[in-house]
Amino acid sequence: MSPRPKAERRTNRPLREVLDELLVHAREIARRSKEMTPAELDYAQQRLEWLADEVWHNATGERPSE
Repeated sequence: MSPRPKAERRTNRPLREVLDELLVHAREIARRSKEMTPAELDYAQQRLEWLADEVWHNATGERPSE
């Protein structure tokens, strides 16, 4: 009897993709933060907030309150 293949645990692919993007962005900021201009830091923060909102939306199916 052969073992059953493991089922894919990540059934919410859009959530996984946004989480991956959030991690990549956070790592990029951690690497470059000392070299970034104030404008780049501001944009990076805005993008982090947007990605966090997208994670929330994909995880819960609702938009976060503003």
